[in-house]
This record gives sequence, C-alpha cells and structure tokens, in this order.
Amino acid sequence: EMESKVSEGGLNVTLTIRLLMHGKVRGSRSGGKGETVKKMREESGARINISEGNCPERIVTITGPTDAIFKAFAMIAYKFEEDITNSMSNSTATSKPPVTLRLVVPASQCGSLIGKGGSKIKEIRESTGAQVQVAGDMLPNSTERAVTISGTPDAIIQCVKQICVVMLESPPKGATIPYRPKPASTPVIFAGGQAYTIQGQYAIPHPDQLTKLHQLAMQQTPFTPLGQTTPAFPGTLGSVAGKQQSSIALPLPALTMFPCICPGLDASPPASTHELTIPNDLIGCIIGRQGTKINEIRQMSGAQIKIANATEGSSERQITITGTPANISLAQYLINAR
Repeated sequence: EMESKVSEGGLNVTLTIRLLMHGKVRGSRSGGKGETVKKMREESGARINISEGNCPERIVTITGPTDAIFKAFAMIAYKFEEDITNSMSNSTATSKPPVTLRLVVPASQCGSLIGKGGSKIKEIRESTGAQVQVAGDMLPNSTERAVTISGTPDAIIQCVKQICVVMLESPPKGATIPYRPKPASTPVIFAGGQAYTIQGQYAIPHPDQLTKLHQLAMQQTPFTPLGQTTPAFPGTLGSVAGKQQSSIALPLPALTMFPCICPGLDASPPASTHELTIPNDLIGCIIGRQGTKINEIRQMSGAQIKIANATEGSSERQITITGTPANISLAQYLINAR
C-alpha cells in the first residue's frame, strides 16, 4: 500500500536524498548563475542544496515531500539526458550512453536495499529497467555507501521511487557519519632530496623552495610523514626566481628505481622504520583479495610492509613500514590512497 501511494506521489513524508556529482557536472547543470537549479527548486518544490568548496566532487542534497523529490529527480534525469544528447552531436559515438546518478545512502540501509540474497535489488532492476549497484565499501571517513543507478530518465525516476520506499520502511540504524568530499589537494612525495607532486600516474618535480625545505627537514627528522598536510608556499608554482621548472615527469614506480634523482647526493639513504595504526574495518581494502593490494603497494614503493595480527579487544592494527625515506613516503601515500 505504501509503495502504491509513493508511486502515485501521494505519500507526503519528508525525505532527504543525497546525490554525489563531479564538480564539472555542476557547471553544466547550474546554467547561467544557477538558473537551472533555481528553476528545479521552484518547479519541484524540493529544497536543493549543493555543497561548496574546492572539491572535485559535490554533494547535492534534495529534501522535501516524496512527490517533490520525484519531480526534482525527473528534472535532473531529463537535464542529464539533454546534456548527453548535446555532447553526442559533436562526437562520432553511435550508441547513446545511459543517464547515471550516484546516490549516497547510509550503510545501515543498504542491507534492506539489497534484500535477502539480493532479492530486493533484483526486483528493483527488473521492475524499473534501471541498473542499480550498491558499492561494497563505504565512502572515505563515513558510514555511507554509493548507490549507482543508470538507465533512461523514466527508469531512473521509477528506480528512485522504489529506493525511497525502502528508505522510508527501513530508517537508518544508529548514527550516520555523512560523506564529505575532500578538497582537491596534490600529494607530495620526497625522493632522493627532491620533492615531487603526483599528477595522474606521474611524479612531477616540485619547484626549488619545497625541495630545499625538505632537505632542511631531512636534517632535522628521519623523514617527513606524507600523511601530514604540506603547507602551501606562495609563488612556488611555475618558474622560481627566474629559473624554468624542469619538465621531467617520472612514472610513479620510477621513483623507487631511481631513489636519487639529484646528482651529488647519497644514492642510498639509510633505511628507517615507520609505524601506522589502521582501523580494523579498513584493513581489508589495504590488503586486497588474497593480498593483491598490499603486494602491489610493496612492489610500487620498494618498502617492506608488515601488518601485525589482530589483537583481542583492539579496534586497530599496526602496520610497520621499513625502507628509505622515499620508499616509506611512497608506501604511506599508497596506503592512504587505498
């Protein structure tokens, strides 16, 4: 009965649905000075908020009675289809890709969404014609999971209606830690007295000031932990004091093959050890299936990595990383990325 009322848009219950979108999508959706979003708010009657900040991802929060949420989703789905159609007019692609949206759902509600033995999610797929996938892992530093839905706008609207029913029937259990996208920041790796910033699969030498600062830091401490935030140095990007920045780009594994890029520096810095503690529930994503991920990290970083066995009553596991400062920094970066 609840489902039939919801599908007719008659269940006047206030709900909040969270969507995860890439920052660049926001531009195409907002229109001139947010006109599209303003129109969506007015026509649907839903509250639509877009998270701010210099992040590659944005959270779009849609709150209101169920019928207002469905109207807002219909407008979003059709707008996305329009964007796809427009982008295809300039491309050679012949098959039209489906509209894809990512919902952010508290993990405690995902079990109900999947159903016993996957029965509920199968039923939603079959009755709506949309593809629905629930991520296995929680989004970083949160207790929420991404639920990806794709298909035609009509299939997506029907799918959202059914997901709303599940969320109303099975409210979240316990406290939810919401996912908050992190600002775009460039990690820094130090190798052989030279600072590198990560750009895709390549390590680009960082300008002179940061390298000099690192060399000073190396004299004071065994190495600079990568997990710490690197402060921004005004004027360090581009050319430095009239010098052109070197354009050499090294693939990440090359840093481990050439731990000393700078001439005149010791090619084999002394090995040191660093310890990390990782929550038990995150250790699986670092180890990977049958140890694939941790072996990959060992190979890429050139560091020895030991994971202590779980101790009774402890919610954390100890990771010991041994190697040169460059090896340790790279291993730490790769572990944090996992």
